[in-house]
Amino acid sequence: MSHTHSHAPGQPSHSHGPAPPQQQQQTMVMRPPDPLMQAVIEESFRPVEIALGAPENAVALCGKHKLEKCADCNEDHRSLNRLSRLLVANPNLRCPPPPQVVSQNLSQAINNTKDEGNTMFKGGHHVQAIQRYTMAASIAVQRPPWEAQQLMREELSMILSNRSAAFFEAGDFVSALVDAETVVQLKRPWSKGHFRKARALMKLDHYEEAREAIQLGLSFEPTNPEMLQMLADIESHLDVPETGLEKASPQPIPVA
Repeated sequence: MSHTHSHAPGQPSHSHGPAPPQQQQQTMVMRPPDPLMQAVIEESFRPVEIALGAPENAVALCGKHKLEKCADCNEDHRSLNRLSRLLVANPNLRCPPPPQVVSQNLSQAINNTKDEGNTMFKGGHHVQAIQRYTMAASIAVQRPPWEAQQLMREELSMILSNRSAAFFEAGDFVSALVDAETVVQLKRPWSKGHFRKARALMKLDHYEEAREAIQLGLSFEPTNPEMLQMLADIESHLDVPETGLEKASPQPIPVA
């Protein structure tokens, strides 16, 4: 039995009874596939023999060796299986949400851990800062695959830039260079990655490469004073013969 009433002045009345049939059933109209995209998919389609593994036969493995990634079979099911495991672990999630939906709890955990690292860095506790940045990076890569990848790239580039600075201050210039290079790959137009790379290269006595790195950074931010000064230091070093002259050490820039 249905009845109709209003809850408060100014609110429209509504019914608590069953909705009319035309409201209960909504037909979903499927759009036809894009012919060009369909042709690309069909052209690259290659059937492979797979085996299914735990949990619940939701993991794809190569048919011959039962591996997620198999060099012999030239198969890599890791990305597919990551999505499958997430869906199995969240049975109420009928389909991946749209990419603009972001896990706020994950974002908060990433930012909090990164901020802890920043506090330790500013206090001179560089080894502890490296540990916190490493944890923040490990959290950032746990974003589900349906979230916008640009968000993860932004988070990782910031975290690894800070970790590069911490490695540098701790005297591990090779690790500082590795992180800086990764930042450049993640966010090429960001001048700070090039700055960190050049600074580590200077400490490793690779001044020609440092000049290339800083010049590339300046192409994105031509008026950056720290980078202009670093370029001048590099040029002066390359212009002066090796006579035991003490090398200029670039000034650190704060972490983000």
